[in-house]
Amino acid sequence: MTIRVIIVDDQAMVRAGFAALLAAQSDIDVVGEAPDGKQGVEVSRSTHPDVVLMDVRMPEMDGLEAARRLLDPPPGVTHRPKVLMLTTFDVDDYVYEALRAGASGFLLKDAPPADLISAVRVVAAGEALLAPSVTRRLIADFARQRPAPRKNLAVRRSGLTPRETEVLELIARGLSNQEIAESLVLAEQTVKTHIGRVLAKLGLRDRAQAVIFAYESGLVTPGQ
Repeated sequence: MTIRVIIVDDQAMVRAGFAALLAAQSDIDVVGEAPDGKQGVEVSRSTHPDVVLMDVRMPEMDGLEAARRLLDPPPGVTHRPKVLMLTTFDVDDYVYEALRAGASGFLLKDAPPADLISAVRVVAAGEALLAPSVTRRLIADFARQRPAPRKNLAVRRSGLTPRETEVLELIARGLSNQEIAESLVLAEQTVKTHIGRVLAKLGLRDRAQAVIFAYESGLVTPGQ
């Protein structure tokens, strides 16, 4: 299957470079570009991409607002692409809000070309791209804000088995599948199965949303 991608960035050279790199891949088709979030939403609505590479800081409309509009569209608009946020710094202030808006992950603009290509494929496959540095930033945001646990989320969490709850907690603490497997003395494939069940039971799209859910439901408390 060919992955349809659009690139939204206010720097023409960045758009051109990313487009050339991705278009050279046999399984990726760059179907559009835009210089700001407002036009990015318009291009996405007309081209129906699988993945939107979205810069965080742009004129007219920033990447965060554009991601919200794409992932929570108005009535009558059914297309919801995966959104991969592009940023210059892994400690960007937008991390938490972008993930809450539904972004599937973050990628640094200076990441190696192979990482960009891999990121597009990972996100297109429905998985989250949440690097440990981003997870740490997310935890720090929660530690600073200390939001009160949302009771309705705690009720939803009660439907998990004890093992699934353990897996969710370790995801929220930033552990990889391999690290979770080692911690719980399980096969990595078994961990993947547990994660799939957690996402299905909680109605979550990916690992990024699972981290948000774990903190907002009170399962994990920053600093503990």
